[in-house]
Amino acid sequence: NYRKSWTGIILSWTYSLLWTVPPLFGWSSYGPEGSGITCSVNWHSKDANNVSYIICLFIFCLVIPFAIIVYSYGKLLCAVRQVSSTHKGPGRGREQRVLLMVLVMVVCFLLCWLPCAAVALTATLGQPGLLTPAASIIPALLAKSSTVYSPIIYVFLNKQVSETL
Repeated sequence: NYRKSWTGIILSWTYSLLWTVPPLFGWSSYGPEGSGITCSVNWHSKDANNVSYIICLFIFCLVIPFAIIVYSYGKLLCAVRQVSSTHKGPGRGREQRVLLMVLVMVVCFLLCWLPCAAVALTATLGQPGLLTPAASIIPALLAKSSTVYSPIIYVFLNKQVSETL
């Protein structure tokens, strides 16, 4: 259904803009990350403006999306299990491939975003100087590379896609 697909795309972009535009208008700000070679939200500042934005980002851009991912993939697994139980034969293998894909996607999401969230929260709420610039490089790179993993995982773990390649 193209209408649902476009609605999902538009909602995703709108939600993304909702959380990336506020620093341009004064709720927090953008600046160099700990290493000084990349740019991100200013999570070093301890003022209430920045702290509130970082906490909101943590809740609305990590916790809530993670809950949506778990819910959506849970519904997907239930649907696959239901179809597998009505059809005899290769359904069990399909169910296991979908389960593997779901687990890999969720683990990759967490591996990409939890270190970045931990660094941002530690820098925002912890003692000044607690994190060295070097300690923030890998979490930043993991977060920035997160968009690459889902399509790769989907291609390699989806039999229909990998057979056409």
